[in-house]
Amino acid sequence: QLSEVGVRFGRMPVLRGIDLRIDPGEVVGIVGPNGSGKSTLLRILATLLKPSIGEASVLGTRVGSDGILAARRRIALLGHHPGLWGELTLIENLTFVARLAGARTEGADRALELVGLGGAKNRRADHSSHGMQRRVEFARVMLIQPDLLLLDEAHAGLDKAAQALVRAAVRDVKERNGGVVLVSHEPDRMLPLVTATYHLEGGTLGGRTETA
Repeated sequence: QLSEVGVRFGRMPVLRGIDLRIDPGEVVGIVGPNGSGKSTLLRILATLLKPSIGEASVLGTRVGSDGILAARRRIALLGHHPGLWGELTLIENLTFVARLAGARTEGADRALELVGLGGAKNRRADHSSHGMQRRVEFARVMLIQPDLLLLDEAHAGLDKAAQALVRAAVRDVKERNGGVVLVSHEPDRMLPLVTATYHLEGGTLGGRTETA
């Protein structure tokens, strides 16, 4: 729940007057051109950025409060660049993040198999292609089963075969009554996945459009 949220970096306003509510089981799309503030909005929802003004509550916890670290364990953010440690193997990356999230690690091998990387689990991340690293991130989503999934340009860096992982991840969170937010400047790819969309431009969020 975001209420009159604004973000400034120095004197530069990035977001202004953002009101947004995401209910359990809802898949929301945020569309807008590059530089419109989409990634900044996701950082607030991921609890990584406190608003300069207004109130933000994620999974029942106010962003910036003492309890936000517990809520953060229930969130998965997939950004433009895979968040992997280069010196660790793919399986080590997966099990390490699972421990940080308080999730069981026993399914790590199975998760890598499901994204097509079972035979590459002992390869270092920095010796893996960008596409492989992206697949590992979707394996992470399968393993930690977040209550809130945030996808920033979800299809970027994925070949056609791997794009089914986006659909599977969204469907899994939705079926568990979690929430999903996708941001993109390519709405045609996103629209089949979402139940509602908002248009973000110039740091201002437009009205809600139902898509399903």
